[in-house]
Amino acid sequence: MSNVPPGKPPAGSNGGGTPTPPPSGPAGPLKMPPIDQLKGRPLGRVLIKMGRLTREQVHKALALQVEQKKSGVNTPIGQILVDLGMITEHDRNLALAAQMGYEVYDLEGKDIPKEVLDQVPAQMASSYKVIPVEFDAKSKTLKVVLASPDNFRAVDDLRTFLGFNVIAAIADPEAINRLLAKHYNERQESFSDLLSEVSTDETLKQLEGRDQSIDLDTLKELAESNPVKRLLNMVLLQAIKEKASDVHFEPFEDEFKMRYRIDGVLYEMIPPPKHIAMAITSRIKVMANLDIAERRMPQDGRIPLVVQGKAVDLRVAVLPTIFGESVVMRILDRANVALDLEKVGMREDDLRTFRQLINKPNGIALVTGPTGSGKTTTLYAALNELNSIEDKLITTEDPVEYDIDGIIQVQIKPEIELTFARCLRSILRQDPDIVLVGEIRDKETAVIATQAALTGHLVFSTLHTNDAPSAVARLLDLGVEPFLITATVEGIIAQRLVRRICMNCREEYVPTEEQLMELELLPEDVKGKVFVRGRGCDQCNNTGYRGRLGIYEIMLFDDEIREMIMQHASTNLLRNAARKRGMRTLRQSGLMAIYEGLTTIEEVVKQTIVEE
Repeated sequence: MSNVPPGKPPAGSNGGGTPTPPPSGPAGPLKMPPIDQLKGRPLGRVLIKMGRLTREQVHKALALQVEQKKSGVNTPIGQILVDLGMITEHDRNLALAAQMGYEVYDLEGKDIPKEVLDQVPAQMASSYKVIPVEFDAKSKTLKVVLASPDNFRAVDDLRTFLGFNVIAAIADPEAINRLLAKHYNERQESFSDLLSEVSTDETLKQLEGRDQSIDLDTLKELAESNPVKRLLNMVLLQAIKEKASDVHFEPFEDEFKMRYRIDGVLYEMIPPPKHIAMAITSRIKVMANLDIAERRMPQDGRIPLVVQGKAVDLRVAVLPTIFGESVVMRILDRANVALDLEKVGMREDDLRTFRQLINKPNGIALVTGPTGSGKTTTLYAALNELNSIEDKLITTEDPVEYDIDGIIQVQIKPEIELTFARCLRSILRQDPDIVLVGEIRDKETAVIATQAALTGHLVFSTLHTNDAPSAVARLLDLGVEPFLITATVEGIIAQRLVRRICMNCREEYVPTEEQLMELELLPEDVKGKVFVRGRGCDQCNNTGYRGRLGIYEIMLFDDEIREMIMQHASTNLLRNAARKRGMRTLRQSGLMAIYEGLTTIEEVVKQTIVEE
C-alpha cells in the first residue's frame, strides 16, 4: 500500500503532539500486522500497530477527547486525530477498516486478470466504486476492494446481484479510481451489446423451443449464467437511474417484452430473445428468495438494495400466464419519495385545509383515487408530520411500502387470515392515538374504522373512487350506516398525478379549438392565458415531461353536508353543495396547473372527468 502524504499540523502547533511523520520518520512507514491483531482493538492501538502514531500522540488525543466531553462535545477519537494533523483521513479509514476486520489490500502494481474484471459489469463497478481483484470459480467466491468500510452494504448488494460469495477488502481510494478509469471507462456496455451476447450464448441457445420442459438443475444453472446476470443487472440499475416506478417482464407467444413505467407511463425496451425468458425469471426468483421450481402459483418477494448510497426496495410479483411467468418489480426508492407535506404538490390553501383535517383529535380522513394516484404517499407524508413522541401511530398495510422510524407498521397476510379488519381490531387494543388502515375494502373494515373514530382515535384510510363526493356512495354501498358516516368522517381528499412539463424544453404554444373543447372551454374563456408544453429533449427522453405533480379535491364535512347524507342525497347534490362551500374539483385544480405552465391539457383530460 502506498503511503498518503501526512496531514498538516494545526496552525500554532508547538509540536507537542508531533504530526504524522513521512514514511522514513520516527513513527516509521505504514505497516499492516495480521488482521486478527487489529480486529476489535481500540482505534488508537490499531494506528500504533500500523506505525502511524506513537503512544504519546494517542494519549494527547484521548486527553483532548476527555476535555471536550466535559463541555458536552462528543467527538470520535479518529476525528480528533485528523483535526490535530496527526493522521490523514485515509489513515483513519484504513484503521477503522482493520478494526472492523477488513483486510487492507495493496493495489500498487497489481495486474488484475480480464476474467476477474468480467465478473462485475462496468456499470455496477462504477456505481458501487468497487474493483474485483480475485475470483474462485469453483467456490464462486469473489474478492472486491472498497474505498471505505462505510460502503459495506455494497457487498450485500453485489451478493444479491451477482449470486457470488463476496469478500471485501479495503484499498486506497485513489488507486481504486485509477483502476476504474483504466479498466471500466472504455468497457461501458450498451444494452444492445449485451442483448447480442445473450442471443449468441451457446448455453442459453439450448433453451429454444423447450418452454416449460426444463429440469430444476438446468434452471439453477440458468439463474447463475453470467450473461443473464449482467443483462438483468443493467436493466435494474438503469430503471433505478431513470426513476422508474416498475419494471415489467412479460412473456408472449412469440416474444418476451421488458418495459419500464416512468411517471405513470410504460416505455418498451429492446426485447431480449424469447428463449431466455425463463432464465431471467429464474434469476429474479433467486434474488428475491423465491421457489424457482414453482411455476404454477403466483409468488411475491422482495429484494432490498442500496444503490449509490440510496436505500431501494424491489417488490417482486410473479404471475403464471399461458406463455410463462410474468414478473413485475416495483421499485420503492426511499430517497426519491417525498414524505413531506410541503413536497406532495398541494397548493397553499389546500395544504392549510389538509393540515386542519389531519390535526383533528378524532374522526376519519379518507384519501381516494385509482391505483398509482399517490394516495399512500400523501398519507405517509401526513403520518410523518404527525409522528411525535407524544402520540402512538400504528399502520396496517398491504404491503408496507416505506418504513418510518417511530411508527409501528403491520403487514397484512390474507393467506393466514390476517386481514385489515382483524389487524384493526388488535391495533385498537394497543392504545394508539392515530391509526392508518391501508384500504377500506369491505363492510367489516369500514365498521371497525368508524368505531375506532367514535372511541377517540384519528383514522386515516384509502378508498377507490373517482372523486371525493362519490366516496360517500361507496361507503353506503359497502353497508355502512349513514349515521356512522356522518358521525365519524371529517373529510375526503381525492387526488390524481399528472405529468409535469420538462423545465429544460418547455415552450409556449396556442392550443387548437379541439384541444380546448376537450376541457369544455371556448377560445374566449382562455383569453390572456399562456399554454406551455414540452418540446422533448435528452433530459426527458424526448417525452416533454419530467416528474409528476398532484392535483387535489378536498371535501370537508359540515352540518349541512351531514344532513344531506342522512337524507340519502345523490352524489351530484353532494358535489354541488361542496363546491358552494369552496371545494375545488380535480378538473379545476388541473386547469390551474395548466395555466401556471406546470402540466398540459392532455394530462388533465386523461386524469380528470367532466363535472356534471
